[in-house]
Amino acid sequence: MADVVDKSTRSRMMAGIRGANTAPEMKLRRALHAAGFRYRLHAKDLPGKPDLVFPQFGAVVFVHGCFWHRHGKCKWATNPSSNTEFWSAKLNKNVERDTRNIDSLRKLGWRVAIVWECSMRLRPFKEVAESVGKWLRETKSTLILPRMKRID
Repeated sequence: MADVVDKSTRSRMMAGIRGANTAPEMKLRRALHAAGFRYRLHAKDLPGKPDLVFPQFGAVVFVHGCFWHRHGKCKWATNPSSNTEFWSAKLNKNVERDTRNIDSLRKLGWRVAIVWECSMRLRPFKEVAESVGKWLRETKSTLILPRMKRID
């Protein structure tokens, strides 16, 4: 299937996709800061450059986009219909890299949380921030906020 936009428009659209400071990440950062949590951003000295680093809690948080990080069975983790070989390879490498980085962080003694984009779309945002805050204060090793049914 051919792309629905021309090559220069697609290029401009793809150039606008960020790897850091995304809207979901900024929302979570603001909420956690307002709740009194302090953190480092995108620590280059840690595997995967976690979005948020909480040294005092020995914890890191990744805010993952469902499409880019292949959130299983999520409606936002679609497969592009054009250039499928390229996209399949690229997205699979993202998942492999995520797994390697999380394993490396755990071996270094860090607790890891993954907040999926869809969890912030489908749950009240305050609930997501409270879940992360509660996890930070506890000693559980891993937190993965799953996709949930819409709460109205």
